[in-house]
Amino acid sequence: MRTYDTNPSGGARRRSVLGGAAAVAAGFALAGCGGDAEDKKNAPEERKKGQKITLTFWSWVPGIDKPVDLWNSEHPEVQVQVEKVSAVNGAQYAKMHAAIKAGNPPDLGQIEFPVVPSFLLDNGLLDLTTIGGERYKKEFVGWQWQQSVFGKGVYAIPQASGPMGLFIRRDLFEKWDIEPPATWDDYEAAAKKIRKKGAWIETFAPTNGNRFAGYAWQAGAKWYAAEGDTWTVAIDDEPTRKVADYWEGLVKQKLVKTIPDRQNAWYKDIQTGAIPAWVGASWGDALLVGNAPKTKGKWRAVPLPQWTKGADAQANWGGSTTAVFAGATYPKDALDFAVWLNTDPEAIKLLIEGGYGFPSAKQGYETSDLDVHKDFFGGQAYSQVFRKAGDHVDTSWQWGPGVDTLYQRLGDAFTEALSSGDSFRSVLKKVQAQTVSDLKGKGLKVASGG
Repeated sequence: MRTYDTNPSGGARRRSVLGGAAAVAAGFALAGCGGDAEDKKNAPEERKKGQKITLTFWSWVPGIDKPVDLWNSEHPEVQVQVEKVSAVNGAQYAKMHAAIKAGNPPDLGQIEFPVVPSFLLDNGLLDLTTIGGERYKKEFVGWQWQQSVFGKGVYAIPQASGPMGLFIRRDLFEKWDIEPPATWDDYEAAAKKIRKKGAWIETFAPTNGNRFAGYAWQAGAKWYAAEGDTWTVAIDDEPTRKVADYWEGLVKQKLVKTIPDRQNAWYKDIQTGAIPAWVGASWGDALLVGNAPKTKGKWRAVPLPQWTKGADAQANWGGSTTAVFAGATYPKDALDFAVWLNTDPEAIKLLIEGGYGFPSAKQGYETSDLDVHKDFFGGQAYSQVFRKAGDHVDTSWQWGPGVDTLYQRLGDAFTEALSSGDSFRSVLKKVQAQTVSDLKGKGLKVASGG
């Protein structure tokens, strides 16, 4: 990687990228940035024939070393060095933003769909159209490709999505004569039966803004929209209020716990059956296998409960890209690696084995290939649940700038509300105002919707 100047004019550039929003087929677009003098000063290098280079890649994906090792064995001139970064509470993004501001980012990074716009605020990502990246569009699922398209620019290569579903302990549901819930009303009824057995169906994890966004997504919320040069923020909209009211009701009835998910206390509850269900995503199979191995054969995946009986509204939790940072020394080689990592059948196979999610590539795998933990799920072809969910995700949902900060705001506000007894609706109102203020503070034109 190379170091590069953080020019004071970068503020104007980032505002032109994110402030020039205009409605397009994807839901919005962001105008391209200028800065010709700065671009020439920091022009990327071209690797000479036979020259050996090393690219740095920051990632938290399980098992990422294996496909990288495969690449390295097949590409002796372009070696990739992985540095694992923590994905706890956004630590990886704080580290990446700090590296960008210090002028020494890695060549490539793992970046989730929701936070791509935040990196544009830092002028942190390379527009891949400048090196021919747009030609790979046909290789990927359309709506996932669009997650990193802003205006005419493409800022990352999609890797995997996270269609949502419900994991249940079938043995306990059958023992307690509980059917998998088809609706959220059914889910509440199941929670009441489970509580009578001394367990809790789930936890409302106050710090998990990512999952809460998935709930809102399924309910029909639209947190971000852009028209002309103005962003509209609508976190406090009617669909999200419905979601907040629902989970607040479960909390007040003491039908769910309120501990963070995917931490030690939660893992213990998953292991013991104190929590026999989890609203998760396609990548959750590896998480359950790795943290509750003694429950092998007892879990099943079922579709996400619906707000309306018979409906098929789905959502996505997570979803990642492989991005090339603006400071990459050899961006064409970095792009080649990013595309290979996410389209090569052998690379996809290794990523699947690591439990990285549902591939964004259109080809190179079969849905059955994702059933790598079939025995753990009692022989169920569980990935079919997530494939069908992915087919019905509302693709009009789009992310806006500052989502990483938004998640922190939600976590703080929900934690405070649980302590003080304030309503969950007050959380939405507070975070709505904070997010509008945050974006205005970054020089963007913002309106409050909802």
